[in-house]
Amino acid sequence: MERLLVWHDREGMRVQSIDIVEDRTAQSRCDEGFLKVSRLLLQNIYADGSRSQTYACDVVSRPGADAVVAILYELGPDGEITTVLREAPRPPIYLRKFKRFEHPDPGEYPSIVEVVAGIVEEGDGAHADGLRRRASIEAREEAGFDAPADSFVAVGGESFASPGTSDEKVYFCAGPVRLEERSTPSGDGSVMEESAELVLRSLAEAIEACRTGEIPDMKTEVALLRLADHLGYIPQLGCFLEDLPADLRARYRRLGVVARESREEAS
Repeated sequence: MERLLVWHDREGMRVQSIDIVEDRTAQSRCDEGFLKVSRLLLQNIYADGSRSQTYACDVVSRPGADAVVAILYELGPDGEITTVLREAPRPPIYLRKFKRFEHPDPGEYPSIVEVVAGIVEEGDGAHADGLRRRASIEAREEAGFDAPADSFVAVGGESFASPGTSDEKVYFCAGPVRLEERSTPSGDGSVMEESAELVLRSLAEAIEACRTGEIPDMKTEVALLRLADHLGYIPQLGCFLEDLPADLRARYRRLGVVARESREEAS
């Protein structure tokens, strides 16, 4: 499976390895730093008024708590769907190499491919308008596309990323872009983002890469599958809903994802 294209904005900046300069864990409080850990003792209160035994619960939080995925794509005149993904280092994943697991992980992850996404920030605004505004900002910062906020559409409801440890909720918005109109991403000033590259893949290939583990990111797989439903595209068949026989079109259900306009209008 080949990449369609990788855009390099900063030649020579691809990360080869990551060094731990200092481990500050022992000297740090759990309520300081970008990620904060609340260490709680809880009790469940049941319908009959009784209580459970006290148990410990750690909750990981970060500023804003929630995030928006901006699912960027181009729908070509021939029906080809190109997805805009992003490859960047993710130190927590890379540092797995220093741990031992019950199921050995032979992979090394100096970088990982993901959909464009970002944390909801104060000032974005509440509700759907705020989510679309954040998706538009991330499209410009991370991918270099000036996609207006009103071009984004929520595709399905929100989802918790890791409910056993974190209170983060992820929202999914899809927005069309024109690849020839891309400029250099403005970035957000983070060192972890400065060596990022854009990766273009067909929608079907990107979904397959998620399922084979080549793209080992759950939110990306969820986002791409929702995009397929939004566009009425059936990746296993390589066709759109309107290409199916009438009896199958009548049985097709989008299962909670809003439909786009017709293919002609979208392109």
